[in-house]
Amino acid sequence: MEMQDKLKVGLVALLVTAGVVGFYLLPETQGILRVLVFVAAVLAAAGVFWFSAPGREFVSYAQESIVEARKVVWPTRKETSQMTMMVFVFVFVLALFMWLVDSSLSWLFYDVLLRRG
Repeated sequence: MEMQDKLKVGLVALLVTAGVVGFYLLPETQGILRVLVFVAAVLAAAGVFWFSAPGREFVSYAQESIVEARKVVWPTRKETSQMTMMVFVFVFVLALFMWLVDSSLSWLFYDVLLRRG
C-alpha cells in the first residue's frame, strides 16, 4: 500500500473517531444533532475511503460478491421442508440416544457399582 493510501486510511479512522467523540461530547438533549454529527463523519470517512486503493478494491470485491450471489441456486420449498424434517428427526434420535446413554450410566454407577438404589 502506498503512503498516500495509508494516510487516507488513517484519515478514515480519524474521521470515524471524531464522529464518535463528537456524538458523546454533545449533550443528550441534542439527540438529532448528535446523530447528524456521527452520520456526517461516517459519510466523510466513506468518501475518503472510496478514493483510496483499498476502497476501490473493496468496491470491486463487493460487486464480484453480488455477481456470485446471483449465481446461487436456492432450494425449492419441498427440498427445504424435507431437509428441515431430516434435521428434526436426527435431533430427536440423537436426544433419545443421549438419554439412553445417560440413564444407563446412571443406573450402572448409582445402582450397581455404588449400590445406592
